[in-house]
Amino acid sequence: MTRSEMMGNIGPHNTKPEMMVRRGLHKLGYRYRLHNRKMKGKPDLVFPKFGAVVFVHGCFWHAHQGCRYFQLPKTNAEFWEEKLAGNIERDEKVIAELLNSGWRVLTIWECMTRSLTAETLAEMTADWLRSDSNSGQIPDDEHKVD
Repeated sequence: MTRSEMMGNIGPHNTKPEMMVRRGLHKLGYRYRLHNRKMKGKPDLVFPKFGAVVFVHGCFWHAHQGCRYFQLPKTNAEFWEEKLAGNIERDEKVIAELLNSGWRVLTIWECMTRSLTAETLAEMTADWLRSDSNSGQIPDDEHKVD
């Protein structure tokens, strides 16, 4: 199987990291909407009650800088640099538009689903949902993964 075929088989929804976050939050009693197509960027989770959306980003596809799970492929590097730079630019625009339209935005990186339990990650997300913060990321500086 070529790299192109393997990458093509990775879907945008219901990924393993996303399912981990969803299950943990559901277990805590949080209810949400999934992949709202009417919203910019089709957030993975939408919490209308909290005026918040959550994106669960794959460290490779969204080029999580400084993460051990992100490494630019050595073959066809120019293509991947351009592709991932476009993803980063799109993510920034989507987040800015959501914030400007009154939504709060949290990004959860895939690496955290590998290093924390579902319960811990759900608690961190729930803490953010209950906070006054307009935007955030997990990991934050306190929970950075080497």
